[in-house]
Amino acid sequence: MSINFKNRQHLLTVGALGLVGLWVADSLLLTPLVASWKSRGARIVELRRQVRDGEQLVRREWGIRGRWTEMRTNTLPTEVSTAEGRLLGAFDGWSRDSGVGIMSIKPQWKRSDDEFMTLECRVDAAGSLATITRFLYEVEHTPLALKVESVELSSRDPTGAQFTLGLQVSGLVLSAATR
Repeated sequence: MSINFKNRQHLLTVGALGLVGLWVADSLLLTPLVASWKSRGARIVELRRQVRDGEQLVRREWGIRGRWTEMRTNTLPTEVSTAEGRLLGAFDGWSRDSGVGIMSIKPQWKRSDDEFMTLECRVDAAGSLATITRFLYEVEHTPLALKVESVELSSRDPTGAQFTLGLQVSGLVLSAATR
């Protein structure tokens, strides 16, 4: 029985050492390798996405450059009074073309950094739905570098024939170096 007991003890020791060896191999080799494999796979997917996006940018280069040139040439002038005059003149022309009555225009300058600044204008106007829609169409389709920030429309009478429009737009002014 002592020989059997020694064989069994030896077998259990070898089995226990084998299990400890497997556990160490798993925790030191297998798990880090699997994690590394997964992170490399995710990195490859991200790099492929970036390459695809870069290729799309290269294909659209001329369109993007043309749009940037158009935007750069249609920004407001760098001189404050000239820029305000150009924007106020544009609002005057749009109101005449559409038949909207402008009640007030409040320009305000915002300096973001050295590359650009914006001329924000709050415009309050009144008219019928057709004239206001025409006015908004003119503002949206101007070649000037304008962005419509907000539009507020409310009825002035109980029948809904007359409306007031509150419009917030911002015009882009690029610095001379950026132009």
